[in-house]
Formats: sequence, structure tokens, C-alpha cells
Amino acid sequence: MNPSEIQLRIEPTLRHAAARFGDCPRPEPLAASPWVAMSTLQKAIRRGREDLALRAAATLMRDAPDRLWRRLGCVACEDIGLGDLEAVAIATAALGGVRKRAELGGDWPIAGAVVAGLACAPKCRVADDLLMICELCPAYARQRDELQRLSVGELVGVVCGSAPIEERAVALWCALGGGPRRLGLRRPRSETQTVFDRLCEAGWPSALVEVARINFNRTGEPLGPLVALAAREPVNGSRVEADEIPPELMINGTPGWAFDLYTREGRAVYARFLAADSRSAAWLRRYVAASRRVAVLGHCVFRVEGGLVDRRVHWPLADRLREQADVSCAGPGCGDVSELLDLVRQDLTRLNGVRSQTLGRDDHCAYTAPAGPH
Repeated sequence: MNPSEIQLRIEPTLRHAAARFGDCPRPEPLAASPWVAMSTLQKAIRRGREDLALRAAATLMRDAPDRLWRRLGCVACEDIGLGDLEAVAIATAALGGVRKRAELGGDWPIAGAVVAGLACAPKCRVADDLLMICELCPAYARQRDELQRLSVGELVGVVCGSAPIEERAVALWCALGGGPRRLGLRRPRSETQTVFDRLCEAGWPSALVEVARINFNRTGEPLGPLVALAAREPVNGSRVEADEIPPELMINGTPGWAFDLYTREGRAVYARFLAADSRSAAWLRRYVAASRRVAVLGHCVFRVEGGLVDRRVHWPLADRLREQADVSCAGPGCGDVSELLDLVRQDLTRLNGVRSQTLGRDDHCAYTAPAGPH
């Protein structure tokens, strides 16, 4: 089975979902920048907040449609993953381009159907936890260095071998270029496509590999391949439970948790929080260099608030990788941040207070859409 065949197999399901959603009116967009809208979209999907996720999607459809489609492709693998592989495949098929979406029902019906499907799906964040480990976990620094020196064929041999899944994930990450965002190599497209061909030859399910290939080609992220890697592991004793989600603060119609490390507003909040009197801010001032404090705080806020989901698939491997990403992937020189995570969890009410002080007035976070047709 090749990428074209898997796309054709998925398209009827996507067409049917778009037809069901097509009569639903487009909701009112948020008064938010595209960056805040992307954060809201993803975190609302995690929390099963379909109405809020659709408003964020409408914002991006109006202001930054390319960002909407790429983000949905990433969300499917990062947050849903093994929780619902069909939902991952459908979201990936939606990335086929404007003409293809027009054939299948149109941009908004498809976007709405994908958002609704992802919001109601069980969540498994193993792929993102593995990516964090690949990029940041100090326990695998040696493997990152050594594996990047191997050829693609040698790396695929490690991926298909019997090493711990973390080491196999690092090998897959290296084979695909070390990820587009941070550390590592950039490989030519011909080499990255060889990785998927070799995985099929090694007996991996072709449908799973081809969805991973399409997702990687269209998003530039290794999350889809990491979903395929995790799908090779036995899932024993799984259960689905809701995370304990703390109370939220709404700021001009947008939840406070949307203002994260990757938004201008969120970084302003974190800088102000670090200057205030709290136990977590004191811990950061004591143990973390000033240049790294905002990033480390952002990591911890994500782990105790932003990354929470409405229905998490628990199984031993998933829980172990989550804990490893929580405590060991805050960045260079941080080590185990278990104590800081507990302090940030206790300080979320204080953080919401800083959010309100910093962003509570309209002139701090209002966003005016560019002129033109909506």
C-alpha cells in the first residue's frame, strides 16, 4: 500500500464526516492572535472542549488557514495518537490541500468535522512524550550524539531492534533529521522517504506507516512516525481516565491556559510571575539561570495544566514515558524538576492572578483581524 492508496481509503470517511458537519454554522471567532488561537485550539481539543476548539478553528480559518491545517495534523498525533488511530488518519487526510478539501466537502465542514472528532476522541500523548525525550532528556544525550553519526539504514536497524523504546525513538528521530525545530541534522527528502520504505520492508503495518509518512511530509514533525513506533508496543491493562483539571480563568473570552510559552502574552505573564512572591518563582530564582527561567516555568506549567486531557489512555509504558517527560525534559542543566512541578501546581491560583493583572484589560490581549473577506 502506498500513500495514494491510503489517502483514497480514508477520503470516503472524511467526506462523510464533512457532510454530517456541513450544516453546522461557523461559530464566532475569538478576539485573539493566531498564536493564541492555535494554543486554544490544541488545548481545547485536549480537554474535550469542542465548542471552544471550533471557535479557535474559526479564528484560524479566517486569519491563518495554513496554520490551522498544520496544527490539526500535529494535534492528531501529539494528543490523540494511539487513543484513536482512525481519527489520526482522518486528520492526516484533511491535509491534502485546498482542491482536495473542496472535492470532499469544503474547508470549513472538513475542519469542523476533524476538530469535533479529535475533541471527543480518547487521548494518548505518548508520541509527544517520546519527542520530548528525544530532544531534551539528559539520559539519552550520548545516544543522540552517537546515533546521529549512523547511516539511515543503520538507524532503521536500531528502530526495528530490541533496544528500549526511548533509544529506538531517538534513532527514528535521527533518521528523520533530528526534527525540524531544534537539535540535530536535516536530511534530504529522499533519505527520509527511505526510512518509511525500510519500515514497510521490515514488516510494519503498511497502512500505519503510510499515514505516518503523509503526516510527516505535510507537517514536518516526527510525531506521526513516533505514533507508529509506539503502536508496535504491547498495550496491557489500559484504561481511560480523566486528568484532574484545575479551575480556569477566562480573559476576554479566552481561557488563561491558552496564554502559554509560545505566545507573546504568555511570556509576559511568566516574566511577571517570576518577579512576584511565590514558592515556585523563588525555586526558579535559586536554581535556574535567569536566561532559562521563563522556558523552565513554561515547561512546568504545560506539564501540570496545558497538557491535561479529558480522557487519557493509561497503560504502563504511557505512564512511564509521561513521568519521564514531566521530570526530566525541562531543558539543559535542569535535571529532575519534580519539586518544581509540585510547587507550580500549588501556585496555579497565583498564576491566574498574574494572568488577570497582565491580560485582564482589552488593550492587553485584543486582536484585530486583517481587513478582507472572512
